[in-house]
Amino acid sequence: MIKGTKTTSAVSLILRGANDYMLDEMDRSLHDALCIVKRTLESNAVVAGGGAVEAALSVYLECLATTLGSREQLAIAEFAESLLIIPKVLAVNAAKDATELVAKLRAYHHTAQTKADKQHLSSMGLDLSKGTIRNNLEAGVIEPAMSKVKILQFATEAAITILRIDDMIRLVKDESQNEE
Repeated sequence: MIKGTKTTSAVSLILRGANDYMLDEMDRSLHDALCIVKRTLESNAVVAGGGAVEAALSVYLECLATTLGSREQLAIAEFAESLLIIPKVLAVNAAKDATELVAKLRAYHHTAQTKADKQHLSSMGLDLSKGTIRNNLEAGVIEPAMSKVKILQFATEAAITILRIDDMIRLVKDESQNEE
């Protein structure tokens, strides 16, 4: 570590690993972690991590869908359900019971949105070390709000682009290949 400079300091990290593949993975992981820290420090706002945003948004959209009387209700309800894939995958990757954890998480967020005195529950997210639900803002599990908004925008745009495709490409088996 270089110390004593007037304006900035610099740090070198030495990575050691068994092979080039492992070193490349460590380098990529370290780069990703530093980029997230940089984006978090640059961001003006953070949100709770561990699936908290997705669960809260899902509950909100489901309630919104029930107020509509048109076919848009179905699309909004399906979008709300698709948001729960994030906490489900987080739980499955941690070898936890995803069904139970996501159900509890949704219950917390439903309570936070329907009862004025329970708004502190809006930061509840998954604690995958213990397999429970906790307040992730207090636990320090946070994400930059800017990143979360961009992720949701890009995912929505990708889904809309796929849904707009109205052509079907059909591959017909060549009969000469079947005879051989």
